[in-house]
Amino acid sequence: MPKVKNVEAFCSICGAVKKFEITGEYSSSEEDSRRWAKCKSCKQTQIIDLNNIVVANKPDFVDIEQRDSKNYSPDHTYNVGDVIYHKKWDDYGIVINKFYTSDGKSSITVEFKKLGIKKLIESHKTQTGSEVI
Repeated sequence: MPKVKNVEAFCSICGAVKKFEITGEYSSSEEDSRRWAKCKSCKQTQIIDLNNIVVANKPDFVDIEQRDSKNYSPDHTYNVGDVIYHKKWDDYGIVINKFYTSDGKSSITVEFKKLGIKKLIESHKTQTGSEVI
């Protein structure tokens, strides 16, 4: 198995695919593909099986403007896979992740055609549904 220093894998703490730094071997066996890895976002360590890492496909931006897109507003909610149009940035993107921040606000990760990956506020409501002041 080739030496790998950084990989992308699902972080069970962050709840999303994140970059990990390989920190050590799980066992002394050469055939074992499991490694200890540290998430670069949350800094937590977990076991990663290098054979089970699936490379995520980039969103297909061909004719993205033609699809049913929603105008982005921080007051609306979105689903993974939704196509959004950000009027201020004049760019189309696809929602690739959805999560709650530590203070309970909802947020989305969008891969834009021109700007790349950006994190946006999804709505001004907390998990319990009460409005944020």
